[in-house]
Amino acid sequence: MSDDERWLGPWAALGVRRSVRLEELRVSLLDRYREPQRHYHTVQHLDECFERWPEIRDHAAHPAEVALALWFHDAIYDTHRSDNEALSAVLARDTALGLGVAADASQRIDDLILFTRHAVEPEGADAEALVDVDLSILGAAGERFDEYERQVRREYAWVAEETFRKRRAEVLAQFLGRRHIYSTALFRERYEPRARANLERSLQALGDSHG
Repeated sequence: MSDDERWLGPWAALGVRRSVRLEELRVSLLDRYREPQRHYHTVQHLDECFERWPEIRDHAAHPAEVALALWFHDAIYDTHRSDNEALSAVLARDTALGLGVAADASQRIDDLILFTRHAVEPEGADAEALVDVDLSILGAAGERFDEYERQVRREYAWVAEETFRKRRAEVLAQFLGRRHIYSTALFRERYEPRARANLERSLQALGDSHG
């Protein structure tokens, strides 16, 4: 999937034509993913999400909204805050409305992004597709997963080691404790076994009793 297809395709599906304004928006959004405090939530993460997206696109009821939710889901990212997803969701909704996207579609994008907080399991086909793609890193090859864990640690470099290890173990154990990490049958088949192995290994490295 080309960059143009990733970006222009979902906008076109929602009635927004190619324009200088749309290109400027893409540039500004990518600049956000290149902010210096980011190490995992970067253009690399965005690219990896869009590499997985074609696998599951047909599962979504509103694929254009899901694709735009992917673009915006980490638009705002500051590890000192707890409302990044909420702020990213509002930015996405207001941006879509400003470009002439219908109110219901704009609100769907907002609602979808909130599911990437991973506080609750996704509800509905669109949320399932989005969250499975966002969590696809958990089922990555071991070397990439280990790199991801190092990247997350760098984003929380300001957190003391003991505190980080405890909180990180809690996050990973929560995913491991779910009946299924992935909501779709396709991703369960392709990525669930490796995701569980990665999480177990990481928990063991963190010194957590779940490992």
